[in-house]
Amino acid sequence: MTEQLIVPTMAEFMAQGKHPEVLFWVGCMGSFDDRAKKVTKAFVKLLHKSKVDFAVLGTEESCTGDPAKRAGNEFLFQMQAVTNIEVLNAYEIKKIVTACPHCFNTIKNEYPGLGGNYQVMHHTQFLKSLLDEGRLTIEGGQFKGKRITFHDPCYLGRANEVYEAPRDLIRKLDAELVEMKSCKSRGLCCGAGGAQMFKESEPGNKEINVKRTEEAIEVKPHIIAAGCPFCNTMMTDGVKSTNKESEIAVMDIAELIANAQDL
Repeated sequence: MTEQLIVPTMAEFMAQGKHPEVLFWVGCMGSFDDRAKKVTKAFVKLLHKSKVDFAVLGTEESCTGDPAKRAGNEFLFQMQAVTNIEVLNAYEIKKIVTACPHCFNTIKNEYPGLGGNYQVMHHTQFLKSLLDEGRLTIEGGQFKGKRITFHDPCYLGRANEVYEAPRDLIRKLDAELVEMKSCKSRGLCCGAGGAQMFKESEPGNKEINVKRTEEAIEVKPHIIAAGCPFCNTMMTDGVKSTNKESEIAVMDIAELIANAQDL
């Protein structure tokens, strides 16, 4: 029997005349990709544990338009963006949290120019704020003493200079944070951004995600921590291609915290 997770929609909140503290923007990967769904569930469990009043758009949420924009289709991007902004503004949304740096970057930096102004947080920033406010406690549990390296997502790190929130959360797990040679502002892309995830490889002698995974393997981690569903997929594939599946796990920060709490 699977555990039922209660995830209220904005429509349900409005029907009761209430307004949530935060809107959880799930994103395409978090909604449809089987691996990313586990991250969505882990984050929802943490929101419940922290007693956060949150809602999702449900079927009213559509793609932010990030892949279309990065692939050069500005017309499609604006169509998708304006549709979302109309829904968000109709619900008078003020604060948005998302586990996808692509959604985070697009809503935070691209939507204001089209009439969508919101306070947007990446889930690691939001979890860190819950921790700072005392609403969430983190115990090391099974990760105490484990070597964990964090792969900086391009749209979280270099594009928005969010480096410390995910690392602070890893440290709270009493884990040993080990840094790859290319990290923070010098981080190396996993190869999935800019709609590259959905196209065939170009000529070359090595996939970029394999090169990035090899950098991670150099620091001998037990876990490669991710903060992006695209990075998660690429790093997982990289670990498989280097035959390190039995030695190294790839996990989102939200999963690390949820697992440490046995949620």
